[in-house]
Amino acid sequence: MKIGVMADSHENMPMIARAVELFNREKVELVLHAGDFISPITAKEFKKLKAKLIGVFGNNDGDRLYLSHKFQEIGEIHPDTWEMEIKGKRIALMHQPRFLEALIASGRYDIIIYGHTHSVDIRSGHPLVFNPGECGGWLTGKCTVGIVDLATMKAEIFPLK
Repeated sequence: MKIGVMADSHENMPMIARAVELFNREKVELVLHAGDFISPITAKEFKKLKAKLIGVFGNNDGDRLYLSHKFQEIGEIHPDTWEMEIKGKRIALMHQPRFLEALIASGRYDIIIYGHTHSVDIRSGHPLVFNPGECGGWLTGKCTVGIVDLATMKAEIFPLK
């Protein structure tokens, strides 16, 4: 199973559209968004996903109530760190890496995904730690997303432009 991973899309609609196209083309079965959608208007592009989306809010997400409402058809957005199990893999999804080192040390997760820093971070091993960088590209000028293959536990970065 392949999972699309993105963070910090920051309402960059053209880059969100490219990410959705990439995830659909790569036939990901789930998309995890590590926060900072920014506006409910982004749901317009995310509705084109052929996979469910699970996200967490970031520190810049404004109208959380309306964001949640607009994303109901697409998936779900959680208020903070979200834990899930997919295909036997325990995954933690969060925006800010406040407790990243403690989560790694806990040994509880197979994959830890985070955003906020706008920088790519791939740490292989157990757990796999993955920050796909920023989809929006506003800070670094680099628009990136990622895909994690649960069968191989490999993470890969995909530039969007």
